[in-house]
Amino acid sequence: MTRVLVVGSINMDLVMKAPRLPAPGETVLGGRFAVVPGGKGANQAASAARLGCRVRLVGAVGDDDFGAAALANLERQGVDVCAVARLASASTGVASILVDATGENSIVVAGGANDLVDTAMVAADLIEWADVVVLQCEIPILTVAAAIAAARGAGKLTILNAAPATDSLPPGAYHVDYLVVNEQEAQALTGIEPDAPESALSAARELFRRGATHAIVTLGAMGCVHSDSESGQHIAAPAVEAADSTAAGDAFVGALATAVGEGRSTLDSLRYANCAGALAVTKLGAQSSLPDADSVARMHRHYLDTCVPSTSIGGQRR
Repeated sequence: MTRVLVVGSINMDLVMKAPRLPAPGETVLGGRFAVVPGGKGANQAASAARLGCRVRLVGAVGDDDFGAAALANLERQGVDVCAVARLASASTGVASILVDATGENSIVVAGGANDLVDTAMVAADLIEWADVVVLQCEIPILTVAAAIAAARGAGKLTILNAAPATDSLPPGAYHVDYLVVNEQEAQALTGIEPDAPESALSAARELFRRGATHAIVTLGAMGCVHSDSESGQHIAAPAVEAADSTAAGDAFVGALATAVGEGRSTLDSLRYANCAGALAVTKLGAQSSLPDADSVARMHRHYLDTCVPSTSIGGQRR
């Protein structure tokens, strides 16, 4: 069984549906409201656990009701939270999420205890235990960079979901086995607008040049592009009816960690991750939308039977 260590954020998400996202200064009457456990680190940990991995999470919550609820939820999903700090000096992170009628969202995060996750929390024995180490950018970037360096030094597979994108991403943080960004993050990091697979590949190539062994730009309903050289591939996504895109990227990353940890090829791992991301957008909320192993396996089989799942761009088909 693949062992995944996730170092990242833990939030409680306050989710509201609305017919459209409001303009500045505008009030829009909303619909359904839900309080859902979230945070990129917690979501990715839950995703990998649902897909059959042994998962440990490093992070921090406040000594409050949101923190207790978030950890209880993770434990129910099989995530080991023994390395999560409970801090009396900070509140649990909170994300306010608006979702429009098409499933697009707008998110504001108050980091709280996530901002206090430091390098001392990422113990060497935790990294040694793992097969794959997964990180994001909702905790201090110096902690992220130190954890990447420690994991690479220990010979572990590393995945960085550079989300949210930050201008202060250290050069060493690009040196991971898999660097995953969405369209907005790719543009923020590279200055290239990935409005089609070809331009997304240009962004992925730039991230590859900065040090990523595999650079991946996710494109929502269009799937993703991948580069591990000057050439690359566009991997199509299964078609689904979208309800809420929250945590689709986290489902993708959790599935990618699961697949590469099992030793699957990069191409098959990305197909599998596309299926997990597609299933996640069919439900409302973050962790509540994450698919289980059987659901992803069924979609993966159907996907391979009915789709043309990859197309080479700028080079030979892989």
